[in-house]
Parts: sequence; C-alpha cells; structure tokens
Amino acid sequence: MPRFAPHPARRPVLVAGASSGIGAATAAALAELGYPVALGARRADQCAELADKIRANGGEAFAHRLDVTDAASIDEFVTAAEDAVGPIEILVSSAGDIEFAPVHEMDPERFLNQVQVHLVGAHRLVHRVLPGMLDRQRGDVVLISSDCAPEPRPRTGAYSAAKAGLEAMASQMRMELEGSGIRASLVRPGPTLTGMGMNSTPEVIGPLLESWKDWGFARHPNMLRPADLAAAVAAVVSTPRGAHLVLVEVQPEAQVRDRSKEQGGSQQ
Repeated sequence: MPRFAPHPARRPVLVAGASSGIGAATAAALAELGYPVALGARRADQCAELADKIRANGGEAFAHRLDVTDAASIDEFVTAAEDAVGPIEILVSSAGDIEFAPVHEMDPERFLNQVQVHLVGAHRLVHRVLPGMLDRQRGDVVLISSDCAPEPRPRTGAYSAAKAGLEAMASQMRMELEGSGIRASLVRPGPTLTGMGMNSTPEVIGPLLESWKDWGFARHPNMLRPADLAAAVAAVVSTPRGAHLVLVEVQPEAQVRDRSKEQGGSQQ
C-alpha cells in the first residue's frame, strides 16, 4: 500500500491579499488552527493590524507589504516571510480586485492590470515559492478562483477571463506536479460579500445587475461570507496526505422557503 510522508508539525502559510476579504479571513482562520501565517498585501497597515490581533489571540503572524504585480516585491516579501516564520509549506493566492465594464469598452491597460493581478500575479508567487516546496517534496498551493471562470458573467471586464486562465494554470500545475508531494488546488467562490468592486458607481452597477439577471445569475440574493471561503481553504490544506481536494466550489445557500405560504398559495 502506498505511503505518504505526513505533514510536518509546523506548516508556515503565506497569504497574498491578506489585508481584507477572503485573504484576511483565511489568515485569521488558519492562525486560529495553529498555522504560522505571513500576511502580505499592498495595504500593509491593515495586514499589520490583523497580525497584531492574531498574536494577541495567541497565534503566530508576520506582516509585510506585497504587490503581486511586482516581482521584486514578491521576492522581498517571501524572503522576509521565510526569515520570520520558516520555509513556506502553504501558499494561498487570493490577491485581487474587480473592475466592471463590457470587454470592448474596457481600456486595454485596465484589462491588462486585471490579468496582471489575478493570473500573472499568482504565477509570480508560484514561481518564487515552488522551488523550495519541490526541494522538500511537500506543500500546498491554493489558488482562489471564481465561479466566473467556468461561467463568465457579462460586464466583468477582464476578471472572468483572468480567472479562467488561473483555473487552466492550476489544472496544468496539477499534472506537472503529480508525484512531487505538492498539491495544487482551486477554491472557487460564488457570490461573496467583500470589498471587491465596492468603489463602483450606481451607473455601473445598475446595468451590471440587470444583465446578470437577464442571463440567470441572480437566483437568490444570499451571499457568502469571507469566513465561508476560509473554511474551504482550511479543509483543503488540512486534508491528510494521500488525498487531494482538487477543486472546492462554495456557493451561498438559498434561504429556506416558507412551506406554509407555498401550501397556502396552492389551495383554491
């Protein structure tokens, strides 16, 4: 029967995009489970505040500025993180934001920036962190995707295309890393209440929601919380060796229907 080396007792985590939303929730959740966490984002002050809270609660955390569109920033962050918490065992790539526009109307530079953040940024992190994991023959890479990848939504600009590319990259990595001891996984959120896209104006959001409704993307109004996705990431990385959660899609649960109203309405 095949045997797999168990996870080491200490598994340092690097979380990109840890200043808010899914990244911040993931860092907090993993720290609570005993993982040392290195938090990185452009808003380094917010990472530092979260790291302080984690340490106050008995966890181990390190914060540093990180810009995933800048290879030098990534190298500086990973070097500092490994000096602080040790060799990275788990990489969680969750940095990103969204800009809304029809594809043909989005300025090409804005389109490119979305691809740089969501796809190329994730690749930069992988390129920097994977060599150490390969040397140790163990590790988890978790890429935060979106249900916009398999089912693009109108007016998401470059976001859907970039996330589709991210999922293709993850599938390729899984094949290339087979037998290496490294598990490449996707966590695919459905609609989630975060700060992403919250700087958009009503003139942008109105047509957006109408087009989503026209194409069947608004079955119910419930949304996920960042903590729901953090729980999914925790499940992926804590799965014992010998098993691999390749893709975890998380969707918001619809509100339970009032059966009394349904039954009353059906009576004539």
